[in-house]
Amino acid sequence: MTLWTFKQTHATALEKTAEDFKAKTGITVKVQAITPDDAFVTKTQAAAKTGDFPDLLEVHSRGEDFTFGAAGLLENLADKITPEWDKNYLESVRNEGTVTAADFKSSQETGSKIAGVEEGQRLSVPLTIGTFGIVYANKERLAAAGITEAPKTWEEFIAALDAVKKTNPDNGGVTIGLKSPSTGLEWLMQPMGFGQLGKGPFEALFKDDKSKNWSSENGTKVLSEYNKINPYWMPGSQTLDIDQADLSFAQGKSSFLVGGTFTLSFLNQNGFDTENLMTFPVPPPADGAVKDLALAPFSLTGLSLSSSSKNKDAALKFMEFVSEPDNAKKFSTNALDLAPVDLGADPSTEVGPVLGAMMAAFGEAGPNTYNPGDTSYRPNQYDPGDVGALLMNMTPLAQTDPAQTGSKMAELIDSYWVTQKG
Repeated sequence: MTLWTFKQTHATALEKTAEDFKAKTGITVKVQAITPDDAFVTKTQAAAKTGDFPDLLEVHSRGEDFTFGAAGLLENLADKITPEWDKNYLESVRNEGTVTAADFKSSQETGSKIAGVEEGQRLSVPLTIGTFGIVYANKERLAAAGITEAPKTWEEFIAALDAVKKTNPDNGGVTIGLKSPSTGLEWLMQPMGFGQLGKGPFEALFKDDKSKNWSSENGTKVLSEYNKINPYWMPGSQTLDIDQADLSFAQGKSSFLVGGTFTLSFLNQNGFDTENLMTFPVPPPADGAVKDLALAPFSLTGLSLSSSSKNKDAALKFMEFVSEPDNAKKFSTNALDLAPVDLGADPSTEVGPVLGAMMAAFGEAGPNTYNPGDTSYRPNQYDPGDVGALLMNMTPLAQTDPAQTGSKMAELIDSYWVTQKG
């Protein structure tokens, strides 16, 4: 039986899980990592045409599971997962990988990438969970600048950037993979903006009401606050993809990095001493509407079963085996990533102090919790890359000011609403 993944760090952990599975069942699972992500997609698409599709795939949740499922390449798991198996997953992510009514409606829109899915289909089960909006900082450089505690407000974060930049003028900046412009938008600006305005006004920024959208006073307010980061970007950040930005931090070329819970394993893999990390969620402004901003975890990757697999029963057994709490905890430890199971009152005992500390930023659904996985308030054809590119023109490129940026963002988002409403 074969399993393909797009993450090298997950491949090593899955191989160890496969060893345990073989010891219990006698069934062999061969794990293959295909990187980077675009190479993974290219190979799987080619394999679908040649009949060499693997039995199991790790997929981005609500990504390849839906696109491959729409093409008929994946098994519908809806009637394959028993209640006992389902209970292994945290309730907050238990239904991830399932096509909702909203997903099906979106699939009917012109140009939808998931045209062909059916409501109720379950096309993957969670493998890893996490969230965006985590700041990684070089603890030694912060200490040298007199900073020993994680910033709790946006103002403290900007002050920390300023202090470290003064003591490390050549490598004291912050970076993020801005070659994918959605990162600056979704990983950094949006958590801050949610904390500044609160849930309702924040979501209204993405509507077509000019009194409340990005061209409004609230929009300019958020963009002006975000623009304060502009002096502190690591030079060339706009040219780096996500892995390159992460690597620049690991190599000491920057002192701050914005990513997600999933970033830790990459830094560790590339030689960064995780004991030299200070991590904290992107903080809200001191006078923001949300004082205790929390981040909602959501499913990042899942496991999918090929509809053409000749080993479906064995594959399903392996999928369930991965989800069993003891096996999931081992996977978390080996992958330095979060499995979608209850890791107990003190997660640090299972996944180490750094990842455990990140989990302290997690919160249940509610008005004080920013959920990066919730896109229900945006138009169906919303493209975060295109919107993020407009934001990038403001910072780090400094080609537009906050008011101009807000107007352009509102104009683009309005066009999505016009298309949706016909």
